[in-house]
Amino acid sequence: MSRRARVTPAQAGLPDGGARRRTPGLRREEVAVLAGVGASWYQWLEQGRDISVSPQVLDAVARVLRLSDAERRHLYVLAGLNPPAPQADPAYQASGGEQLRRLIDTWMPYPAHIMDGYYNCVMYNHAAAMVLGMRPENTQNCILDFFTDPLYRSRSASWEENAETVVAQFRQACSDCPDDAAFQDVVAQLKEASPEFAALWERRDIKAQGTIRKELEHPVAGLLVVESTAMKVPARPDLTVVLHTPLPEADTAAKLEWLASPEGRRGSMYPVAG
Repeated sequence: MSRRARVTPAQAGLPDGGARRRTPGLRREEVAVLAGVGASWYQWLEQGRDISVSPQVLDAVARVLRLSDAERRHLYVLAGLNPPAPQADPAYQASGGEQLRRLIDTWMPYPAHIMDGYYNCVMYNHAAAMVLGMRPENTQNCILDFFTDPLYRSRSASWEENAETVVAQFRQACSDCPDDAAFQDVVAQLKEASPEFAALWERRDIKAQGTIRKELEHPVAGLLVVESTAMKVPARPDLTVVLHTPLPEADTAAKLEWLASPEGRRGSMYPVAG
C-alpha cells in the first residue's frame, strides 16, 4: 500500500482525475488493470492472504509500482518465493566507477583489484601492478592470467596449492549461469591454453568465493604473504572486489609499504621474473 501510494497516475500513464481523486497514488483497481490481474486477487495480495502467486505476476506488480530491485526481491520473499538474482543498480552503474576506484586506491599500499562475473579485470591499484604483475598487456582476465602469465607464475610460491581453489571457485561462478555463452568461452580458452586447468576442471570441485592465502616471491621485496578476500558489491552484484591483506609472516606489511614508497617504486620499475 505504501508503494502504491507513491506512484502518481501520471507516472503510470493514467489521467489523474483532478480534484475528484481522493486516493493518494494509484487505486487498487488501477494497479490490478495495469498488472493484468483481477482486482479481488490484487486486494488479497495486499492483505497477505494465502493465494497462489507466480514470478510473472509479481514482476508485473513490481513494474507498475516502480519497485527497485531490492524492493522487488523483498516482494518475492513476502510472497513466499525464492527471490530472483540481484541486479545492478542503474544509478550506481553510472557513477560507481569513481567510487570503486577510490576504494581500491585507498587500500594502498596493499594490492586490490575488481573483476566482473567472468573474472575479467575491471580495474586494479598500483600495488596490484607491482606485486601481482597486473599490467595492460595481460589478457585482463584474472583466471586466464593465473594460468598463462609467466610473470605471475614465477612469483607465486603457492601456485599449485591455490590453483585447485581458483578453479573450484570459478566452477561455482559458472554453475550459477550454466547456459551463459561467455562463461563457456572462457572455459574453452582456458582448456586450450592450460592442460593444468583442464585437469582441475574435470575434477568438478565447487567452492564459494572467500579467502585464499598467497605466498609471493617478489624480485625486489622478497617473500610476501597475503590473504586475498573476495567480496561482492551489493549495488553491483556483477562485480567482485578482491582485497589483499598482509599476514604477519615475512614482515609483509612493511615490505608492501616500502614498495609503495618513492624509493620502492624506483627499485621496482624494472622487475625481473623469478
